[in-house]
Amino acid sequence: MSVINATNDITTIVHHPSRRRSPIAARIRDRLVRVMLFLSALLSIAITFTIIFVLFRETFRFFAMDGVSVGKFLGSAKWSPLFSGEIGIWPLVAGTLLVTAVAMIVALPLGLVTAVYLSEYAPRKVRSTLKPTLEILAGIPTVVYGYFALTVITPGLKFFHEGFNVFNAFSAGLAVGILCLPTVCSLSEDALHAVPRSLRDAAYGLGGTRFDVATKVVVPAALSGLVSAFLLAIARAIGETMIVALAAGATARMTMDPRNEIQTMTGWMVQMALGDASHEGMEYYSMYAVAAVLFVLTFSLTVLGNVVRKRFREAYE
Repeated sequence: MSVINATNDITTIVHHPSRRRSPIAARIRDRLVRVMLFLSALLSIAITFTIIFVLFRETFRFFAMDGVSVGKFLGSAKWSPLFSGEIGIWPLVAGTLLVTAVAMIVALPLGLVTAVYLSEYAPRKVRSTLKPTLEILAGIPTVVYGYFALTVITPGLKFFHEGFNVFNAFSAGLAVGILCLPTVCSLSEDALHAVPRSLRDAAYGLGGTRFDVATKVVVPAALSGLVSAFLLAIARAIGETMIVALAAGATARMTMDPRNEIQTMTGWMVQMALGDASHEGMEYYSMYAVAAVLFVLTFSLTVLGNVVRKRFREAYE
């Protein structure tokens, strides 16, 4: 009976053209989908170029003001636009790089080791549970990390050493490192997991241990993906805002001591955006100049990541 019913259904569809798919309607639908996808891509590109245009337009307006020059901006080691008119960008750059260095000392080794464990050692059930748990950290608002650094990490550091200030680069760097850890772990694990099983089996066939296979075969084979994950985490740390605004402080200085209070580029931008500075003054427009420097840094990291990925990418059949 089921065969007869199926035959009758097919006969009904054949003899009733209204139930068949119209080729014209299908072509129109496909064209509409392609147009929508093209417009979505075009909108994304337009938004990106609009942001860049506004950013550099306001930056040029900053350098066109009296008393402002590229030489002072790049040649001075003092930053105090609000009080003394000093506009040397390097203290903000140094503070940003100091926090990023502390964060990467935490995130990169721990993230890579965790990724190797999940990819090469962890059972399937452990991996399916532990990886989503780690990725939950990426969903926590950054302002929560900032208050965690200020109320938990800093008092803990002061308990072990009284030399830490209430606001310090080390506390902010630790919080940023915890924030970047899921990014490094997840992307690195994906890169390691993409290495073909045949390479592992060949290494085991030559007498290699699991540790030898993981460190001498899998990690080098996934090098391009690992470097991309590291560079993405570095860019994420450089652009972090709320953690450093809450925990690092607001004193721009050239220092390599993570116990001191510092200010990052994003911290200055928050201070100007939320402060009482005039929207026509040099202090306000300096925010755009700092943002332009931040954009150049992150864009350079993105370009470097693409170059490294193409240079060390391995293709397997």
